[in-house]
Amino acid sequence: MLRVSIRITRLTTPYPQGYVRGYKNGGSKGHMSESDPPVVLIVEDEPDVAETYKLWLQGDYEVRMAQNGDEGLELLDESVDVVLLDRMMPGLSGDEVLSNIRDRDLGCRVAMVTAVEPDFDILEMGFDAYLSKPIRSEQLHDTVTNLLERSEYDSMLQEYYSLVEKQATLEATKSSAELAESEQYEALTDELAEMRDGLSDTLGGIENDDDFIATLRGLDDGDEF
Repeated sequence: MLRVSIRITRLTTPYPQGYVRGYKNGGSKGHMSESDPPVVLIVEDEPDVAETYKLWLQGDYEVRMAQNGDEGLELLDESVDVVLLDRMMPGLSGDEVLSNIRDRDLGCRVAMVTAVEPDFDILEMGFDAYLSKPIRSEQLHDTVTNLLERSEYDSMLQEYYSLVEKQATLEATKSSAELAESEQYEALTDELAEMRDGLSDTLGGIENDDDFIATLRGLDDGDEF
């Protein structure tokens, strides 16, 4: 079984905090000017936890808060860039909120921030990052910055990052034996390998993981190969 061991979303981005690909304050969508702060929506049913996240982020972002899934969906619109979503909440669960977000085809990136131990079912979920509570301020800032940067990429690179995040999450929480026995995990690694191999064949050969990411970013920036 071929395993692709890349940790892209676990790395700190090369950009300073609050800066993303040409946006002075990390903006990621066309409707924003370079002076507008990105919008982060926190959907969390524990008020103390939500307030902590807000205190950590409010210096760099416009932060909105929702205490449950229904309120989160009410506050969600095209102006939201990143959603920090608790998975286990009374009423509408984080999984249901995530499904609704993707059904509405909104352009926001979504990080699950939860105490729920990830299982192989996350492979069917449309999140972009998965953080296990408790988390640190630096960890949250790095995640939001990474997601804002990824919002600027095309769909192929966004999909690749999402798959790598899922792979990294499972490898951090599952034993080697559990991974080896999982057909879902094997399918994930095969899909990642196929994406890399397909692009490598098209563009005449890509030697390593860094080349692969650089190539995808170049395509997104309009470079010709």
